Amino acid sequence: MEKITVIPEKMVFGGSCLAKVNGKNVFIPYAIPGEKIEISIKKSFRDYDIAEIEKVIEPSVHRQLPFCPLYGKCGGCNMQHIDIDFQRELRKQMLADCFEREGINVPEIETISGEPANYRSRIQLTDGGLNEKQSNNILKLDFCPIATDEINSYLKNVSQEKRPLGRVHFFGDKRIVSSAQNEYDHLVIADETKKELWVSKQVGKSKKKAKNKVRQRFAGTLADTRNNCTVCILGKQIEFDVQGFFQSNMDVLEKTIKAVTFNMGGENVLDMYCGAGTFSVFLADIFKKTTLVEHNRDALVHAEVNMAGKKHETYGLSGSRWVKENAPMILEKNGPFDAVVIDPPRSGMEKEVCSWLCKNKTAQIRSISCDPATQARDASYLIRSGYKLTKLYLLDFYPQTSHIESLAYFEFV
Repeated sequence: MEKITVIPEKMVFGGSCLAKVNGKNVFIPYAIPGEKIEISIKKSFRDYDIAEIEKVIEPSVHRQLPFCPLYGKCGGCNMQHIDIDFQRELRKQMLADCFEREGINVPEIETISGEPANYRSRIQLTDGGLNEKQSNNILKLDFCPIATDEINSYLKNVSQEKRPLGRVHFFGDKRIVSSAQNEYDHLVIADETKKELWVSKQVGKSKKKAKNKVRQRFAGTLADTRNNCTVCILGKQIEFDVQGFFQSNMDVLEKTIKAVTFNMGGENVLDMYCGAGTFSVFLADIFKKTTLVEHNRDALVHAEVNMAGKKHETYGLSGSRWVKENAPMILEKNGPFDAVVIDPPRSGMEKEVCSWLCKNKTAQIRSISCDPATQARDASYLIRSGYKLTKLYLLDFYPQTSHIESLAYFEFV
C-alpha cells in the first residue's frame, strides 16, 4: 500500500487531523497538527479519505506517550498522545471553528477545567469490561486511569467474572452521600433490569399501557428508587438516577454551576431541558421563582425532590409543547423571565424553543451544550434577533478525549 508523507493542518471536530493529498481531504486519527507523518489510506470515499499513521517522522513537541495500556484499543480516549495544555488549546480551536463557520465573532474563549486523570465518576462496562473500539470484543481491565478512585477500587477488588453481565452503568465519587445500595463505598451499580422487570409485572398489558398506569409525581414515569443516588455538590444534596443522565466530572460540574449562575438574579428564571434540576437548585437561591421544563419525566421525579421547599413550577413535556401550550399563560401570570438557562440535547434547541427565545428578548441567556456545532447554529439565530455573544467557555468535562462541552453567555442589546 502506498505510503504518503503529510503535515496535518489542524484538528477537526471528532479528534482526527486534517491533511490534503492531491487536493482531497484526508482525516488522520491520532495525529497532531504541524508534525510530519507517513500515512497510508485505509478507507476511501468520494469526498474524503481516512488514513492511518505508519510512522511519525518529525513528532510534534506536544506528542507524549499515552498513560493507559488500553489506549487505541478502548473506544474512550483519543487524545492521550497529546499533552494536556495543548489538548485544551485544540478543543478551544475546534469550538471556535464551529462558531466562526456560522459567521459569529468569537470572544476570547475561557476554559473551565479540572484534573486530567482520575476525574470520571461515570463509566459503562459490558460483561465486566470495556468495549473494544469499533468491535464487540470485550477488553478486560482492573484499572482505568481516567476513572475515579471509587471506581478503580471496585475494578481492583472485584474480578471480571464476578462483575454483572450486560451493559451496566457505574457511578462512583467521594461526593455520594446516600444511595439505594450499601455494598460498596461511594459507588452505585445500576440495576439495568428495573424497567423490564416492572413492565413484566403488568400482566396482559402492553408496555405503553403499563407506563400510563404509573401514578407518581408525573404520569408515565418509570422512576424507581433502586438506582437512586444522592451527591453533595457545593453544599447541596442532589438526587438522580444513575441509569439516567448525570455529568461525569464533578469538579468541572461544580465550577460550571458557578459560571452559569454568575451575576444573575431577579424575579423569574426558566431552566429549559432541566434534567434532574441540578442548575435549578442553585438558580432558586438567586431568583424568586424557577420554572423547570423537561420531557424526561423520570428525571423530573428527582427534580421535584431536589427542589423541595423552593418556589418553582415544573412542566413534564417537550420544549416545543411548553412554548405552544404553557408559555403564553406563564408570561401573562408571572411576567417576563429575567433569565433563561438552557441545556439542550446533542441535537440542540427545538426550532420552536429557539424561535420563542428570539422573539421574547430575555435579558440573559446562559446556553450549555454538548455539541458545539448545534450550539453555534442556535447562536446564529439568537444573534440575528438582537442578542450578543458576550462570553464563551470551553467546559473541559472530558480530558484525554475530543469531546467538547461549552457555555455561552448571550445578552439582549
